[in-house]
Amino acid sequence: MYQSRHHQEPVGEMHYSDPAVYVSSPAPRRRRRIVAAASLVALLVAAVVVDRVAAARAQSRTAEAFQEGMGTPDRSSVHVSGFPVLTQLAGGSLRHVDITARDIPASGTARPLPVTKLTVGIDGLKTSGSAEEAHARSVAATAFLSYEDVSNALGLKVSQGDGPGRIDVRVSLPLVGDVSVSTAVSAAGGNRIAFTDIRATRGELIPPVKALLDKALEEPVPLRNIPEGLRLRSVATTGNGINARFTGTQVTFRPASSAT
Repeated sequence: MYQSRHHQEPVGEMHYSDPAVYVSSPAPRRRRRIVAAASLVALLVAAVVVDRVAAARAQSRTAEAFQEGMGTPDRSSVHVSGFPVLTQLAGGSLRHVDITARDIPASGTARPLPVTKLTVGIDGLKTSGSAEEAHARSVAATAFLSYEDVSNALGLKVSQGDGPGRIDVRVSLPLVGDVSVSTAVSAAGGNRIAFTDIRATRGELIPPVKALLDKALEEPVPLRNIPEGLRLRSVATTGNGINARFTGTQVTFRPASSAT
């Protein structure tokens, strides 16, 4: 049958229903970018993991050296700052290290006063291969002395005072009862804590009481368990004890480094 030309498909017209028009694969350049990005992420993750392992080892070695040097019963808490740590180790010095130690003993002294808690900020730390000592370019430290430890050292009951920089000292004697005084605490030469401006706050300072107080407070108490090279700069009282602030340069932590 004859068909009109109007019903014939135009010559050369594209069939949009042809599925071949829509099928395409990702461009090779895009695939290469994805692979490169994934490889870079993997390398960065691996580098961070390796660096954290190195940091953990450095912290462990520093804690071991500090424990050996200060004679603490437990391992100290150590945090190495900065990233990456590997480059610091390669240079032979850790940029900054924070150490927290507890119960540093004070043996062999007339009035042993242990350090209840010592927090140390160290710049430029180098450790020896034997892990028995450590050297620091500069150090800022705070020694916390609990009132319980201070009381044991003085042989009298010590508590927070009636004002900043002051403590209360109590004497208890049979037939006399409790006698209390308030005294100022301050930094003295030779890394010692001095007691001055003694004022009676309760009871009468009869001769036996005065003798006990003079024996306990007349001479400053030395802090002999502080690393060599640290110097006492100031003291401050808190609700639970005394904070003694130290600074120093070229400090060495080792068994024989306690101040004498």
